[in-house]
Amino acid sequence: MTNTYAPADARHSLLCALPLGAGVMAAVDEILFHQILQWHHFFDRATPFVGILSDGLLHAAELLALVAGSLLLLRLARQHRLRVRQAWAGLLLGAGGFQLFDGIVSHKLLRIHQIRYDVPLLWYDLTWNGIALVLLLLGYALWRRARQV
Repeated sequence: MTNTYAPADARHSLLCALPLGAGVMAAVDEILFHQILQWHHFFDRATPFVGILSDGLLHAAELLALVAGSLLLLRLARQHRLRVRQAWAGLLLGAGGFQLFDGIVSHKLLRIHQIRYDVPLLWYDLTWNGIALVLLLLGYALWRRARQV
């Protein structure tokens, strides 16, 4: 066994943080909008039982993403290959990617749920997708800046 360390790995630091970012945003969505505010379920086009079941499945997927991302980053850190700025960029890109996917695919294309019901959706949709774009832009900017260092 050797005491030399592999060089820091920018690409893997970014990629390993993506599921962590998606899991964090899924957790925020699940906890705040599904459980506390109870505005919607992951799948609202069926019975309340199916809605709760779909929330549980989303929660399970979110936990898998959180654990997988954490373990992947931990492995990079233990190998002294973690690039922290790239990891933060990946976390923001993963969070923004989840948010934008949810806002466009789940809300508009598949229509499996909306942010809220019985209210004008335009401002909710613009805010939801706007936050996603801000997260993506921040992640991209951090990634670009980290590449220059």
